[in-house]
Amino acid sequence: MPVARPVIGDEEIAAAVRVLRSGAVVQGPEVAAFEQEFAELVDGRECVAVNSGTSALHLALVALGIGPGDEVVVPSFSFAATANAVRLAGAEPVFADIEPGTFGLDPAAVAAAVGPRTAALLPVHLYGHPAAMGELGRLAERHGLAVVEDACQAHGAALGATSVGAFGEAGCFSFYPTKNMHALEGGMVTVADPAVARQLRLLRNQGMEQRYRNEIVGANLRMTDVSAAVGRVQLRRLPAANERRRAHAALLDRELAGLRGGLPAGAPGAGLRTPVVAPGARHVYHQYTVRIAAGERDAFRAALAAAGVGTEVYYPVPIHRLPPFVGWWELPETERAAAEVVSLPVHPSLTEGELARVVAAVRDALGVADRVGGAVPSAVA
Repeated sequence: MPVARPVIGDEEIAAAVRVLRSGAVVQGPEVAAFEQEFAELVDGRECVAVNSGTSALHLALVALGIGPGDEVVVPSFSFAATANAVRLAGAEPVFADIEPGTFGLDPAAVAAAVGPRTAALLPVHLYGHPAAMGELGRLAERHGLAVVEDACQAHGAALGATSVGAFGEAGCFSFYPTKNMHALEGGMVTVADPAVARQLRLLRNQGMEQRYRNEIVGANLRMTDVSAAVGRVQLRRLPAANERRRAHAALLDRELAGLRGGLPAGAPGAGLRTPVVAPGARHVYHQYTVRIAAGERDAFRAALAAAGVGTEVYYPVPIHRLPPFVGWWELPETERAAAEVVSLPVHPSLTEGELARVVAAVRDALGVADRVGGAVPSAVA
C-alpha cells in the first residue's frame, strides 16, 4: 500500500488524446482555460502556468525583482526546491526555524532572521497545512518585504476565508503526479498585480508575448496543452478528492491519537503524535504526517512495511544540511522534525479496508493492547 497513488483515469487519458489530435500542444487554448479555471481556487487572482513548481517559485521571485544582493527567509524543513529557487534567482536563502505543530515558518524565528538585505519571505504550506500567514504578512508589511507562498503541497487549503496562494504578492503551485491534483507535470503562479503577471508570461516564453518580439531575456518554461488538459480534469476532481483526504485524516486522528505503545503517559518520546491543525486552518492533507521518537522511527517504519503499509519521511535531511546550503544555522525544531516525522497513507484512493490495515499496523507496531476490532468506520459518507 503506497503512501501516494497518482490518479490517471479515463477522463485524463481522453483529455490528453483530444489535445494530441488537435495539433495545438504547447501553451495554447488548454493552458489559457486552465489558468482561468484555476483562478477560482485562489480568490480570483491572475494565474500563469509554467512547466513545474520549481519554475513557478523561481519565476515568481525574478518577476518581483528579487535577485543578486537580496536575501529571502525560508524554512529549512521543506523540499530543496524551496531554497533552490532562491539561488536560481541569484538571491541567498536565510533559514528560519519552524513551529513544531504545523511545521510552518515560526513568525518569531522569521522576525529574528530579517536583516538589512532581506527582500522577501517564502513560507511553505507544508503537507497541505497553511503557514501562519496573518503574522507573517504583518511582519512583511512592517519591513516592506514581498511574500511568495510555496503552496506546492496545498491545493485548496485555506486560512480563515482566504485560500493559500492569495495571501502574498505571489503564490506557487506544483502539479507533480503525487500532489493533491496533478497535470502529469507543471506549475502555476498566482498574483494580484497584472504587471507581475505580464512579466511572468514574458519570462516563461523567451521574453516575448508576440512571436519574435522579445522584450526581455526569458526562458522556455511553458506548460504543454497536454498537461493543462489533464490539469483541468484534476481541478474539477480536487474538491471531492480533498474531502476524501480530510475524511481519511479525521478517521486516522480518531483511531491513532494518544497511542502510547504501552508506555506510561508522560514518558519522554513515547507514543505517536497525530497532525496538528491550527485554529481557522483548512488542512488538505497532502501528507498525513505523524511524529514518533527519533529512536523508534526506523523500527516503526519496518513494522509497517512488514504489514504491507508504505510510509515515507518528508524530509530526513533539512535543506540547511545539504551540501549547497551548509552554514552555521541553529534550527532545533527543524532538526527535531526531520528526526521524528513519518507520513502514513491518506490519499483519496484508499479503501475502507486499506484504512483499517493502516490503523491495525500502527497499533501493532506500537504494541498497543486495545487492538482495533472489526471494520474501521466509514471514512467517507
